[in-house]
Amino acid sequence: MKSLWNSFKIAFAMFSKIPMPQAEWTEENMRYMLCFFPFVGAAAGLLTLGVSWLGEYFGFGTGFMAMALILVPVLVTGGIHVDGLLDTSDALSSWRDREKRLEILKDSHAGAFAVITACVYFLALYGGFSQITGDWTAMKLIALGYVVSRCFSGLGVITLPKANAGGTVAEFSRKAQDTTVRNTLIVYLVLLAALMLLIQPVWGAVTFVTAVLVSLFYKHKAMKYFGGTTGDLSGYFLCLCEAWMVLALAILTVVYPI
Repeated sequence: MKSLWNSFKIAFAMFSKIPMPQAEWTEENMRYMLCFFPFVGAAAGLLTLGVSWLGEYFGFGTGFMAMALILVPVLVTGGIHVDGLLDTSDALSSWRDREKRLEILKDSHAGAFAVITACVYFLALYGGFSQITGDWTAMKLIALGYVVSRCFSGLGVITLPKANAGGTVAEFSRKAQDTTVRNTLIVYLVLLAALMLLIQPVWGAVTFVTAVLVSLFYKHKAMKYFGGTTGDLSGYFLCLCEAWMVLALAILTVVYPI
């Protein structure tokens, strides 16, 4: 039990800005860390629902609420996944060979394509959240979506080859109990899919399938252009997955209102 608690603390220490008691980053303590990675998404989801409720209670406008809802996961995670999105955007836009793309991922400087991607990403989220703000069915699905995206991200870390043998993702994977972590994340996904369908069958199915399709797209990109996954690529996937779930729900509120 102690090692599980330590894995939980390490997951939050690594992937969020939520204060946690210290834990040693030993192999034993990191075995099940990825099992608790989706709990960071659960925290972001609960805060999203809380912010949405407060906005409705105090009567804030749509634009203000869209901005607040976009900021929730960024504040919870410290923007670690957005950093991966922007680094990956620079690497993919370079059209260089695989080794050079991996070098660009490690470069701390932001290029022009990273800036463009950031603008497009947050503008898309703003438009999507402006459409679904105040719709509690959509907000509940987005809250669960933050957990779904991290389950698929964790599966990518476990199952995909590592593009950088000395990177953070490779280190996490080496220390993880692959079979246990993989099976746990799959169980989470089955339960999450059932919950989404229970909340609203059509919207829930479309939201979950959107996450599946983005996961397949990410696997294709990672393997074709990088030869595997890295921490930055995992962040790239997470951002794309969550943005597309928001956009899918925004479209559903118009074409399939409930």
